[in-house]
Amino acid sequence: MNKLIQRALLACLALATLTSGIRADQSEKIKPAKEPVKDPAAAEFESIFDDHTLEGWKAPVMSFWSVQDDAITAQSTPENPCKSNQFLVWQGGDVGDFELKLKFRVTGNNCNSGVQLRSKIRPDGLAVGYQADIYQSGAYLGGVCDEIHTRKGPELLTQNGQKTVTDASGKRTATNLGAKATMKPAGEWNDYHITAKGKHITLAINGVTCSELIDGENAHFDLNGILGLQLRAGEPMKVQFKEIFLKRD
Repeated sequence: MNKLIQRALLACLALATLTSGIRADQSEKIKPAKEPVKDPAAAEFESIFDDHTLEGWKAPVMSFWSVQDDAITAQSTPENPCKSNQFLVWQGGDVGDFELKLKFRVTGNNCNSGVQLRSKIRPDGLAVGYQADIYQSGAYLGGVCDEIHTRKGPELLTQNGQKTVTDASGKRTATNLGAKATMKPAGEWNDYHITAKGKHITLAINGVTCSELIDGENAHFDLNGILGLQLRAGEPMKVQFKEIFLKRD
């Protein structure tokens, strides 16, 4: 073999070996990026809505409920009016101590809706128990209601901007939290964060802790029950819920 050709081949082989070594070294240093974690679905949270179907959710009258915009959607119309409150109940069992994070938006009927928690469902489909309230503004937005209550005093156990402590006899003492929840403009999504630990319920909307309830009323406090979403009776409306994540303790 011609010495000139032999030298050229050796040079090419040496260059190929060097390049291979550099690539191998770079591949060890450059690692593929991890898949982004969908907040707040950390390991301890579970998604309880699949973004596409109502599997795992039930209501006595399903004609009001559908999936639109990757969200659980409840809608009443002049053609299909809602004459009594409707509740879509998660079928994963009762909740006790838990955290729930979701997004919601609502139009019509004073934006009146809510998230039912630690509640019971009557044979007629109505829910009885705590509700994390949704309203266009004011005291009810971000307050804790007692749906179909039999207590003394108002159904609103603690209102937007307050912490309320109820003693064993039902006497309520309220103090100001210093901040109140507000809803975003129509069409935008709002964040709801609900925490229930023993007799202590805390609600936050759009990052603002807007109400706290410590319910010590012996005859009425509830430590477990269903989780549900409300469509309010009355004027036509549309309410949507998405990115629903639950952590049970």
